[in-house]
Amino acid sequence: MDLDFKGKTITTYGDPLTVGEKFPDFTVLNKDNNEVKLSSFLDKPLLISVVPDINTSVCSVQTKHFNEEIDGHSDINFVTISTNTPEEQSHWCAAEGVKNMVMLSDIDHDFGKKSEIWIRDINILARSVWVVDKNGEIIYSEIVPVQTDEPSYDKVLGQLNELVK
Repeated sequence: MDLDFKGKTITTYGDPLTVGEKFPDFTVLNKDNNEVKLSSFLDKPLLISVVPDINTSVCSVQTKHFNEEIDGHSDINFVTISTNTPEEQSHWCAAEGVKNMVMLSDIDHDFGKKSEIWIRDINILARSVWVVDKNGEIIYSEIVPVQTDEPSYDKVLGQLNELVK
């Protein structure tokens, strides 16, 4: 899939997953450098917010926005995934005063390859948002066409509200 990144065309690893498909079980690293899998988050609906680089302004805004919106929802699991190292993610959380956010590192590209949103040429993940139900089925996805734009917060939050009614 071709996307725009700072005026240049970039291409994802393949054709990204779509609504109705099962999200493959992937392995990423948590803040303690321990491996975690998708399946460990499927006791509730899951919001996956994907950012190219947590240390950039749009990624930071996206992460903080979802953190504020989801923070009070105990019926939803929420994670942010990037190719940043766990250490970089922890530094960002400390600098931003974010304590409860589950940040996951895809430095080995397992998530990016299985979702097909890894952009090999510049080693980032495509900015995207995913809602996965407890069965692992994708019920919402948005891959932002212009990677310097923010996702459609209202659409994803509306989808989550419908899911947890």
